[in-house]
Amino acid sequence: MLLDTTNLKLLPLALLLTLSAAAQNLPILEQPPASLRLYQLNTPHFRVIYPDGFQQRAQQTAQRLEQIYEPVGAGLEQRPRPLSVVLRNQTTVSNGFATLFPRHAEFYAVPPQDPALLGTLNWLDLLAVHEYRHIVQYEKAYQGYGKVLYYLLGAQGLSFATNVVTPDWFLEGDAVGTETILTRSGRGRIPAFELSMRTNLLTRRPFSYAKATGGSFRDNVPNHYELGYFLTTKLKRTYGPNAWSGALNRIYRQFPFYPFSFSNGLKQTTKSAENPTGTRVDDLYAETVNDLIETWKRRQDSLTLTPATTYPVNAEKAETPRPVFTNYRYPQYLTDSTILCIKSGLGDIQQVVLLSRNGHDPAHREKRVYTQGLVLNEPTYFSATPQMACWIENRYDPRWLQRIYGEIKLLDLATGRVRRLTTRSRYTAVALSPDNSRLVALRTTDSYQNELVVLDSQTGRELAVLPNPANDFYVNPRWHNGRTLVTVTLTKGGKTIEFIDTETGQKRALLPPTNLNLSHPQSYGNTHILVNSPQSGIDNVYAVEIASGTVSRVTSRPFGAYHATVSPTGRWLAFEDFDTHGYRVAEAPLDPAAWPPADISRADSPAESTRYFGPLLSAGAQRLPPVAADSIPNLPTSAPGRFRRLAHAFNPYSWGPTFGSTGQSLNVGIQSRDLLNTTQFTAGYTYNQSEQTGALGVNVSYQGLYPVFDVGFQTGNRRTSIPANPTSPSSGIRTDTWRYNELTAGIRLPLQLTRSRFLQSANLFAYYGLLSVSGYELPGRYFTETGNGILHTLLYGASYNYLLRQSRRDVGNRLGVSGSTSLRSTPFAQTTGQLRGLQWANTLNLFVPGLGKHHSLRLRGAYQYQWGAPDAKNLYRFGAAVLYPRGAAYTSFDNLWVAGADYRLPLADLHLSITRLLYIQRLKGNLFSDYAWGNSRFLQIDSRNVVRGIVPVSSYDWTVGGDLSVVFNPLRLRTPLEVGLRAGYDVRNRAVFVQPLVIDIGF
Repeated sequence: MLLDTTNLKLLPLALLLTLSAAAQNLPILEQPPASLRLYQLNTPHFRVIYPDGFQQRAQQTAQRLEQIYEPVGAGLEQRPRPLSVVLRNQTTVSNGFATLFPRHAEFYAVPPQDPALLGTLNWLDLLAVHEYRHIVQYEKAYQGYGKVLYYLLGAQGLSFATNVVTPDWFLEGDAVGTETILTRSGRGRIPAFELSMRTNLLTRRPFSYAKATGGSFRDNVPNHYELGYFLTTKLKRTYGPNAWSGALNRIYRQFPFYPFSFSNGLKQTTKSAENPTGTRVDDLYAETVNDLIETWKRRQDSLTLTPATTYPVNAEKAETPRPVFTNYRYPQYLTDSTILCIKSGLGDIQQVVLLSRNGHDPAHREKRVYTQGLVLNEPTYFSATPQMACWIENRYDPRWLQRIYGEIKLLDLATGRVRRLTTRSRYTAVALSPDNSRLVALRTTDSYQNELVVLDSQTGRELAVLPNPANDFYVNPRWHNGRTLVTVTLTKGGKTIEFIDTETGQKRALLPPTNLNLSHPQSYGNTHILVNSPQSGIDNVYAVEIASGTVSRVTSRPFGAYHATVSPTGRWLAFEDFDTHGYRVAEAPLDPAAWPPADISRADSPAESTRYFGPLLSAGAQRLPPVAADSIPNLPTSAPGRFRRLAHAFNPYSWGPTFGSTGQSLNVGIQSRDLLNTTQFTAGYTYNQSEQTGALGVNVSYQGLYPVFDVGFQTGNRRTSIPANPTSPSSGIRTDTWRYNELTAGIRLPLQLTRSRFLQSANLFAYYGLLSVSGYELPGRYFTETGNGILHTLLYGASYNYLLRQSRRDVGNRLGVSGSTSLRSTPFAQTTGQLRGLQWANTLNLFVPGLGKHHSLRLRGAYQYQWGAPDAKNLYRFGAAVLYPRGAAYTSFDNLWVAGADYRLPLADLHLSITRLLYIQRLKGNLFSDYAWGNSRFLQIDSRNVVRGIVPVSSYDWTVGGDLSVVFNPLRLRTPLEVGLRAGYDVRNRAVFVQPLVIDIGF
């Protein structure tokens, strides 16, 4: 995957959480609109699937993929099997991924504004190199025990070899290294990519390997892309460009494999006369860290720094004096002493805040102005004048999660009013004109055409679409004056700075195209353009004189300066300054006379040869011409043809055994999913360990239409035991096994409704169930069993969530509401004489902030009605549809009221390593109280088994207690798990109970 998309992944999950009443169904997946026509074309090694109107880009992508087939596989000495690649054009989110579930890759065809990701590459070229390297990695695991696991389990077996035995830092770091070596750009050449690690290593003690791979709830731990790039590159520098190929061969051929077989395989591979003990993973990490510190310290000592003053902020404090990692980014002056910027971090979701230079009093130094909604791309640009501010927010299509819009939000700073200026638009960047009358926005169309659009700021009406016949890509466009724009333009030859006249569309380049990663242009009066450049190997602000094109260096900061902005009087320059605690807004006086001359027009950075990848540029098989550069080879492709969803609906990718989430069942079967997430299919055998019976089942979910259609069938055996004489408990127990056939069919309508900082979703569903039972020979039955015969049921329901987005440090939802209602019945019982039952269930959850910043209080209420006339001859009771008090045995009442409360809070952030087996990140606590009261009517039967009448009966259950859980990473895995222990007291029964908890298995 090209980006870490945690926030993006949370949205489909929010939809899944609404499906409580239909949880047995297959999950909701992301699809493009059903009306989208799809086509395909083929090359010897690739099938490219693309939407209507995207043929030219698809053909270019197919040709590029064929071009990189050999070079990308060379370093791992692998030639993968043919691959399907799906091009997505309905989104404004810049991403891509390669997966085994099922095996294919997807490219999201919208270039990012983030220069730390794009560099000077064409976006689809970057995706091709990076994501195809993942396919090469997966194919490399198809040997030794990886091959055996694939035969036994399919994709889930091969995934164990590539994602569990092999650390994810290798997968992403190796892919970043490949894009760096084989292209003219790539993240290994971009100083902003290494910013976190470089800053940490030069300002504090290095993290342990466990913390570097496991992460933190308090500190800025570089992600697995950054860590992995340096670790994988270090091994190549030391042992040759094909070192990882030999190491993986040994790792995947080890028998038996065990949790640390990756480290052991690396150790055995690197043994030599000079290194008789070999290099373990911990050794590789230590050697890389020491190497980087020496390299970066030497460069830092040579710097002559420019002074700057940091704006005071109210960043969160943790258990130590060091603040929690918090960013203040994209500064915009309102006055010479106040700045508007975006705050975010481990403890804060994105919000617009106002900083004051003179605000040393905590109450006045920082003021929250507005909390933003979904910003799925890193914004990289935020525009404001003293009167207004604007930015891009994302919004999902309510049903089609592969269609994501980019809409303009406009904030009036005087009134605090926020307007959604555009709807269902495809913008990825926006900036205000100096007089607030117009906006310029960047749009990437569904045919991959990049357009600068001028809009009216009051109505959102398009005033002009500026011509772009070469389809250049514009990075961080901004107004130079009331008529002219200034932008970094990415052309086929590289990046340049351009002026664009919004009335005539004419362009004027300020510099010749360069391979330097220029970004964030900002006008300084009518004399200079300020721009970011990595010319020295560290990103800093440079000034280009408009009249002559001469260049001067404006800042020289220890780790980097980004996103320059000029105060209204032109006296001050503000920019993002980075340190271990995050980005801060720094300020310095503007003095052009003090700027030393520089040159940012050179084709290559003079620091390139000394960058960490430098020695690999001329090493062995990696000595290849840069691919994905200016031209695409004219390689043959097949003629385009329609790609029809149903013709490719059956696509099995995994088989074999899996354990159910309850731990009481073992499933053996196959899983299938088509490449467009339209049709899911599972079939297999399930063994119930509790009843010691088995069943065969099939489930199909078709999600290619607006409602989701589900069908499932199961046939097998059940077993239960009841008293031989239900009226005499001492009569003994009888056990019976019977056969059943069960059919379910229905529809779901999942809706993603998020439009603000609250995640909002809804789900409607209706299902029919048919249960046929034969061979039941017990003298009685439980109300929740059927006995011989047929049971028809209908289930209707709806659920809704409206929940504030969470930061990483939050332990639960801190604001919002969720609720659900469901109705289950047996509508045909009166005419057929079969079992009769009715259940109506309602649940409401209210979330409010706790006493601490990351505490959460949940208040819960529920009501459940079960029809249960005590003299009914064929009474049937449905299972519980509401949460009963924890630690108490469920009792089925005619009327049941439930209330409860949870208070969740973080207890400590530990960063505790216990050998190589365990890394403990956090302790969390929860206090709870649950109360249930119910009443029913029962037949009163005397000792002679004679009915005396009907009597009302009521009872309650009340439990209180607490949970203690630990968030930890076992065996050096990056994905954390959470387990704990619950201790409580049953008030009615005066009994203490203790229960283990598995809260999150992480996968």
